[in-house]
Order: sequence, then C-alpha cells, then structure tokens
Amino acid sequence: MEGVSVRKIKKICVFCGANSGKDVAFVNAAFHLREVLGKRKIDLVYGGGKLGLMGCVSTAVAQHERQVLGIIPSAFTVNNLVGETCGKEIKVATMQERLVMMMELSDAFIALPGGFGTLEELFQMISWAQLSIHNKPIGVLNINGFFNGLLSFVDHAVKQEFITPRARKI
Repeated sequence: MEGVSVRKIKKICVFCGANSGKDVAFVNAAFHLREVLGKRKIDLVYGGGKLGLMGCVSTAVAQHERQVLGIIPSAFTVNNLVGETCGKEIKVATMQERLVMMMELSDAFIALPGGFGTLEELFQMISWAQLSIHNKPIGVLNINGFFNGLLSFVDHAVKQEFITPRARKI
C-alpha cells in the first residue's frame, strides 16, 4: 500500500481457494509460503478448513510451528463441509463477521489463486483500505500470471476513471 511505513508483520491473513487448481505451481507456492512465514515467524489467519490451497497453506504453516487461526462461518461446519481447521478455530455467524475478524486480527493480507470467495475477500480488504477502515498491506501472489487478467481489468477501470490512480496503488 502506498505510504505504508515499514512495520513488523506478526500475523498475515491469506485468501486462497478451497480447490488446489490445475497448475501444480499453485500448491508449490502455498508450501513455499509456509517457508517464508516460518522463517519470518509470522502466524497465519485464514478462512478455516483444510480443502485445496487453504489446506495446503494451513497445514504447512502449522508444521512449521507457527500459530494458525481459522475463522469460519458456522454454516461451513455443518456436515464438515470444508474439513477440520488446522490450528485454532473461531466460528462466526456470517461471512461479513468473518471478514471483519480477519481484518482486525491480521497485520497484512495476501491472496493466492482462488475463485469468487478469494476475490470477494481481496476486494473487500482493498475497498476498506480505500475507505481508510484499515491501513494494512495487501498483495497478490501472482503465480504463473494467475491474476494478470484481474490486474488488467483494474488498470482498465483506472483508464475509465472508475478507480483512481491512487486507489490502484493499494
């Protein structure tokens, strides 16, 4: 984020898919993220469960002896829809409550490849930063160009003056 001073990140929130995707590089990147978080002694906040990339990141971080916190809507725990959360789990009533808690408990946000849920979480954090609800770093891990189309769309929205150049730098 533009103008953010250097700060110690203790907990990072990772947004990513409940599927692994078809490119093995996505899973490899999730495991590499574990190494980075472990070496920097950064704990993980995520959406809970153990499916797909979310499961790869959470189990790998836990194996690196870092704290893992899954924040999961109660509806997802019915019939074990997303698998058991690795680490501590907080159940919330709604998706909105989940996002608020993720924002409050994290020092930064990063998105790995994922679907609509990942995009919704990413854009919610970007919107809240634009509105000065938080001033935390936000990034995407653009594995094999996964986010290229999305970034091109954002650039197009800037050219069409729906997103300001300043907001584009969030």
